[in-house]
Amino acid sequence: MATTLQGDLKRGSNDYNWEEEMAALHERTQALDLYEFWSVGKAGEHEAVRDLARFDKAVPHIWKYRDIWPCLKKAGELIDMNESERRSLIMCNPALKGLIATVTTMFAAYRINNPHEIAPAHRHSPNAIRFGLTGHTNFTGVEGEPITFGPGDLVLTPHDTWHNHGNEGEGGAVNLSVLDMPLVNVLNATYFESDYFEEDEQGRRIRKETQEDRFHPEHSRRTYGQGGLLPRSVSHHRGTGNASPMYVYRWEATRELLENLRELEGSPWDGVIVEYVDPTTGRAPYATMTFFAQMLRPGEKTLPSRQNASLIYTVFEGRGHSVIGGRRFDWEPFDTFCVPGGEWVEHVNRSGRDDAIFFVSSDEPALKTLHFYSRHGRGESGEEVLLETSRRF
Repeated sequence: MATTLQGDLKRGSNDYNWEEEMAALHERTQALDLYEFWSVGKAGEHEAVRDLARFDKAVPHIWKYRDIWPCLKKAGELIDMNESERRSLIMCNPALKGLIATVTTMFAAYRINNPHEIAPAHRHSPNAIRFGLTGHTNFTGVEGEPITFGPGDLVLTPHDTWHNHGNEGEGGAVNLSVLDMPLVNVLNATYFESDYFEEDEQGRRIRKETQEDRFHPEHSRRTYGQGGLLPRSVSHHRGTGNASPMYVYRWEATRELLENLRELEGSPWDGVIVEYVDPTTGRAPYATMTFFAQMLRPGEKTLPSRQNASLIYTVFEGRGHSVIGGRRFDWEPFDTFCVPGGEWVEHVNRSGRDDAIFFVSSDEPALKTLHFYSRHGRGESGEEVLLETSRRF
C-alpha cells in the first residue's frame, strides 16, 4: 500500500528519516535533469516560483560611438566584400553571458559599407531594419525596390524578403541595424538563405547575385508618403504580406512631423514621440518590433517611466543624459544605450538651445500580442500611475 508524508511515513518518526529520503530523492531528480518545482517549509514558500522565473537579464548599458568608430573604420580597411558580405559590430549586453543580444529579444549593430559594393541577395527569418547614420549612398534593395538612403532614413527588410545591402557612391557610409534575431532564436525559427536567388528572364529562372529593379526608387514615398491617404489602385501585398509594405521612411517627413508637434504639450514621460507604422493598418511595422523618433526639446526633462518592453535608443541629434535603473548615462550623437524591460528611465536634454532626438527600437508589439504589455510612470509628486496595459483585469 502506498505511503505518504501525511500517512505512515511522517517526518521524525522512528522508522523514517525525512532528511535522508529527501536527499535521496534530490539525487535522483538531479541525475534525471529534473527541476524540483516545490518549496518546503514556510521560509521557502515561494522559493521554487522565484527560481522558475530566474534567467539572465539584460542590464542598462551604453555603447559610445566615439570608441566604436575606430574599430568600424579599421574593419572597413581590412575586410572587403570578397572576405565577408557583412561588416558589422553587434552591441552585446554584458550581463547576457556571451549571448549575441543587446537586450533579450533584439540586437543592434553598427555597419560600415565601403564605396561601390553591393552584397549578394539573401533573405532570412528575422525581421531587420537599417537606419542611416552617415553618408548619403547607403543602399538596400528590397523585393525589387532599389533604396538609396541617408542619415535619418529608416529602411525595412521584413522577414523572408530578398534584399541586397551596400553602398552606391563614394566614401564610406554607416548605418544602424536592428534585428529581432534573439527572439527568433529562442523560438527555434532562425534561418538564412543566400545560395539560390533567382529571377525570371525570358521565361527562364536565372540565378543572380543582385535583384532587378521592379519598382521606382521612391515607390514607398510616392505610394505611402501622404499621411491619411491610402491608394486603392495599387497592390499592398509585398514580401510575405506580414509586415509594412512601406519599405523606407524618409527622414524629411519624420523631422517635419516632429517640428509640427513642437508647440503641443507633448508627453511628460516621452517629450515629442512619433511611431513608424504600417500605413495600411496603422499598427507596428512588424509583429515583433516597432520603432519611434523621439524628440526632447531644448532643456526638456522627462518624468520617470517603466515598462516591460525592452528599448534600444540610438542618439541621432543632441547631447544629454538618461537615468536608467538609478544609474546615469551621458550620451551624444550616434551613441546607443539600452533600457531592459522593467527598468525605470528618465531623459534630460542638457542643451538650452538644441533638440535631442533618439531613434528608438522596441519589442512592444510582441508583448502586446501576448497581452503581457504594461507601462507605468511617476507623476510630478512621485506617485506611480498606470500609463498603458494590454492586460484584461
